[in-house]
Amino acid sequence: MTVFFQLTVTLVLALGVCGGAIAYFRAVRTPRPPVGVFNGSDIFMMMGFVLALPYLYLALPGAVLPVVLALVFAGGLSVGYQPVIANGRLRRTLIAVLITSVLVSHLAFGETAPPYWVANSAVVALVVVSATNLNVQGGMRLKNVAWFLLALTAYDAFFAWVVPLTRELSDAVQGYPYAPAAGLRIGEDLGAVVGMGDLLAYALFTTTAYKAYGKRGLRTGIVLVTLFGAVAPVATLHIVAAVTGHAPALIPAQVFFGPAAFLGHLFLRRGGPERRMADVVLRGTRGGAVPQARARGAAAGPVA
Repeated sequence: MTVFFQLTVTLVLALGVCGGAIAYFRAVRTPRPPVGVFNGSDIFMMMGFVLALPYLYLALPGAVLPVVLALVFAGGLSVGYQPVIANGRLRRTLIAVLITSVLVSHLAFGETAPPYWVANSAVVALVVVSATNLNVQGGMRLKNVAWFLLALTAYDAFFAWVVPLTRELSDAVQGYPYAPAAGLRIGEDLGAVVGMGDLLAYALFTTTAYKAYGKRGLRTGIVLVTLFGAVAPVATLHIVAAVTGHAPALIPAQVFFGPAAFLGHLFLRRGGPERRMADVVLRGTRGGAVPQARARGAAAGPVA
């Protein structure tokens, strides 16, 4: 029962954020920042931010951490959905309702109740979808994501198995609302939780693969997310528990997905160079001018 529950929840979340990011990508155009293309220094800076963020969270007093996370969520939603809801007052009202629903459900039902996890997961998923598109439409390419995920693999493994920073951060948010994770818990014994960073990794790879190589990239991303983002981590958790008699505290999913994503990038690269945003044309796009593609014909979905 537990393994099927965890696998189902993980699949729904992982594929859900990927589908949401693709739908956003097809329907909405975010304002492009006035910067150049992504390169190695940008990946280095992103990894520096990823390394510093947990220490910043852990340095905060316990009661301050959920306030900071709530503000981060609200800010991410406000920026990411400005092209979707141009009316600022309406957008702020909807964001306030979402953020408040997490707090109210936590106070009313507790952190192990389904209502809290449904509300928190909805906010996390929306933030992941918008953050993905801000990066992808802002110029991030598949090769940037592939190298970033490969570096994230080493980061996750080190801080899960050598220095237990990931576990410390997980313990720090226990008992508070606005967990940086999505999932579903039913009581103390049945639960499945996926970190916000893992969901962002899945959505980033799938959306950049779709931007770069169209439907072929999308199929590759969905297969890799299913097998190495959901099935492999959940299966490993239960295999280790069956062999050793003790369930591991956590399984760093990027240990499986990061290398698979990098190999997926190498596989897709054999089909030719990546498309840029200027080469992607989508009908009915909101939020800005639709780029003109240097295309010979139009088909359903983006063409180059």
